[in-house]
Amino acid sequence: MTGIYSGERARPHDEINQNALRAASGFQAMGVGPDSGVAVMLRNDFTFFEASRGATFAGAYAVPINWHFKGEEVGYILRDSQARALVIHADLLPQVDGAVPDGVDVIVVETPPEVAAAYGIPAERAAVPAGATDWDEWLASLPPIANPSMASRGAMFYTSGTTGKPKGVKRGVIDIQQVMGLMIRTASEAWGFTGTHHRVLVTGPLYHSAPNGYANASAGMGSYTVLQPRFDAEDFLRQVERHRITHAVMVPTMFVRLLALPDAVRARYDTSSLEWITHGAAPCSPDVKRRMIEWLGPVINEYFGGTEIGLITTANSDDALRKPGTVGKAITGARIGIFDEAGKPLPPGGIGEVYVWMEGMPDFTYHGLDEKRGEIGRDNLVCIGDIGYLDEDGYLFLCDRKIEMVISGGVNIYPAEVEAALITMPGVKDCAVFGIPDAEFGETLCAYVEPEREGALDAGSIRAFLRDRLAGYKVPRVIEFAAELPREDSGKIFKRKLREPYWAGMERRI
Repeated sequence: MTGIYSGERARPHDEINQNALRAASGFQAMGVGPDSGVAVMLRNDFTFFEASRGATFAGAYAVPINWHFKGEEVGYILRDSQARALVIHADLLPQVDGAVPDGVDVIVVETPPEVAAAYGIPAERAAVPAGATDWDEWLASLPPIANPSMASRGAMFYTSGTTGKPKGVKRGVIDIQQVMGLMIRTASEAWGFTGTHHRVLVTGPLYHSAPNGYANASAGMGSYTVLQPRFDAEDFLRQVERHRITHAVMVPTMFVRLLALPDAVRARYDTSSLEWITHGAAPCSPDVKRRMIEWLGPVINEYFGGTEIGLITTANSDDALRKPGTVGKAITGARIGIFDEAGKPLPPGGIGEVYVWMEGMPDFTYHGLDEKRGEIGRDNLVCIGDIGYLDEDGYLFLCDRKIEMVISGGVNIYPAEVEAALITMPGVKDCAVFGIPDAEFGETLCAYVEPEREGALDAGSIRAFLRDRLAGYKVPRVIEFAAELPREDSGKIFKRKLREPYWAGMERRI
């Protein structure tokens, strides 16, 4: 059967589509429509596809929410996106208690057994609580929508921005027929989707734009698609062997964990079915990539892109071995320009701001922040904060980021948000948060704290304070104390002086 698989469960593509049509009629009855959203706060599950596609059929945006978010983090996105409905797994309900704005209908999905097992969720927390709107019961009561929208508004993903608050990347109505050629071409060049034989394993969370786009492309093509509830290195190999997986989407942290498995464990599983593993979203050590190629063969491929810009480059295994560190060459239709601070184009080898665009890609804005969109454009290209260069052969290398966003294990973290929470802690006079190198995650967060008095704070109390206010992955793993933080003449903390020693001798600054 072609469909979507998760644990011991399977659901045909036709059933998922029919459920999406029913959800769309329910969403419309709730007042969902153009310029409103359906927020989706789910772990990897069939319902993610049904709710997201249902939002599209209702003429609205799907708004994926990172399920690590808590309280105000979720409330902000619900308000900013003008969501009229929130579809959420039962075990995540306590995280949004008191944060759901008036006028937002909450539909609760039973947390499936394989997800509950992966995250250690007890049965009572996985069940839909009494009095809540149960997704399955709600869906069963609805007819399919009579006139589903055929002009997609896609998903509005929230990405970190210069204000420290996430920004919704919003596109206008997309004519699917007009962009179909682009979608097929980029899926082929960057992901290796060249037919319908694929058996695809999705290892990352569907709230992230890369695995979300990958999984939806796979499902949209009718491919055999497997969801891994939570990445586990040995379970990845088990799923590859069990389902004869041909394609997978990953991040470099997963490579590190796979390579850390004992040789006997890696040899236990048959991985000969693998044809194309694609990775991106975070820097990958050339040594890690070389070791993956030596183990699995020339099936490792990298992409570079972004929520705003889609896919721009790809590098295959041969590229990685010939040009260690590259993120690849522009795929068909993509343009790349490197500019200095004055806006002058730079020749090959010149390090500057990376500006890109994909021909035929629907334009975007930042929801409610149109001026921010204008600030990142140049010559019909956009820059999302990367610093790098093109070599003589047109291969792109990334060196640094203009903005301070940290990418840890493929997840975007904006230090300003962490600083805004940390500065409210009693005893904290000032603080600085930034990314430092990490062998497993690529980057991890480091916080420097200037206490009001010496010895008044400790790392444990700071982490506990932040965990009550932020998603756990935003809590710095390294916490240092300084009697006085270095400052520029303006009084601003000289963060570069704090950051520089950690990156000394590193090939890349991201």
